Amino acid sequence: MITMTREQARRFILSKQGLLGKYRFAGKEGAYQYVRQSGCIQYDPVDVCGKNAELTLQSRVRGFTRKMLAELLYKDRLLVDYTDKALSIWPSEDWPYFSVYRDRSKTHGAGFPEIPELEEQAVAYIRENGPVTSDSLPVEGKVFWHSSMHWSGNWHGASPAARSVLEQLYTDGVLIIHHKSGSRKFYDLADRYFSRDLLEAKNPCTEGMAFCKWRIRRRIGAVGLLWNRRSDAFIGIEMTADQRDAAFEKLEEDGTILKAAVEGIRFPLYFLTEDLPLAEAVLADTIDRKPRLEFLAPLDPMLWDRKLIEAIWDYQYTWEIYTPAEKRKFGYYVLPMVYGEKMAGRIEAAADRKAKTLVIKNVWYEAGFSQTKKLDAAVDSAVRRLAKFNDCQWIAK
Repeated sequence: MITMTREQARRFILSKQGLLGKYRFAGKEGAYQYVRQSGCIQYDPVDVCGKNAELTLQSRVRGFTRKMLAELLYKDRLLVDYTDKALSIWPSEDWPYFSVYRDRSKTHGAGFPEIPELEEQAVAYIRENGPVTSDSLPVEGKVFWHSSMHWSGNWHGASPAARSVLEQLYTDGVLIIHHKSGSRKFYDLADRYFSRDLLEAKNPCTEGMAFCKWRIRRRIGAVGLLWNRRSDAFIGIEMTADQRDAAFEKLEEDGTILKAAVEGIRFPLYFLTEDLPLAEAVLADTIDRKPRLEFLAPLDPMLWDRKLIEAIWDYQYTWEIYTPAEKRKFGYYVLPMVYGEKMAGRIEAAADRKAKTLVIKNVWYEAGFSQTKKLDAAVDSAVRRLAKFNDCQWIAK
């Protein structure tokens, strides 16, 4: 076990995230490398000043553009849309690990009498005609059906047949998303884009505990430091508290993770053994600590455990998008603001793309945070980058 102050824990997480010092990630390759480091980044379709996945990369990747993520997903096929921590984007090389999800989906779909025949029709049509949407697939009628994937909830009822069969084939792994146009998804056959070797590769995790360990390891790597407690960082991993305890114990025993004691936090925190050199550099104070100011996405990996963020930074953040307007403390789509090693506040920005204007609705600074000319300049610089990212030529405050 190593011992850290809270300040050192902050530096470790921020350095691991690529949010402190010079940019560690640059361009499309940098975007891909960050997703590989994080394991997955969450997808959310809401686009106020960029979608969640795009904002996650924009804060870390020098020169990042929306086109880069689209190319990684739908041209290079190095990334794939699928479930993980809810709707997510993750490296396509991890396809074999999620066979348990696909197998479960196939079993689930087979329980609906209408689905198998509809699947045959849909696959034959797509094989001959190419990518389709639920509007363009010529499958009529409705079926009493619901998806096995948790993002559709447990809704039961009559669903349009085309939508049902496409989502079933998608969760089965037969289809992947070919591309998106706004929120509309176009589906195509997975075997047109991924090799048979990848699609049929055996899951490296031969039993449930191995899969649990693999996923916990990814989540620790995504956040940087993480505790063995009930946490939103573990959303999507089906496990009991006892299973989580056992997985942490085995990961520690086999040398995959190490333990850190952070002052003022009564629970031990864990980090990947491969990050020990970073931990040692933080303790020796040899890391690049040049401050940057960045706006974080609402579902940013660094924020996956908000209780942990509060414990380390004394910073509270709630995504108020689903909070009734009269009960919001801040705003509809507010981004946390990190400056150097501190959480400086938050900002509400909205892109009016028709007017090519980024509207800054409000900026809130944390109590006791000194608003200096240097800070104002850093905020202005970050706002300009956000405007450019949103193809906005003007900024309105």
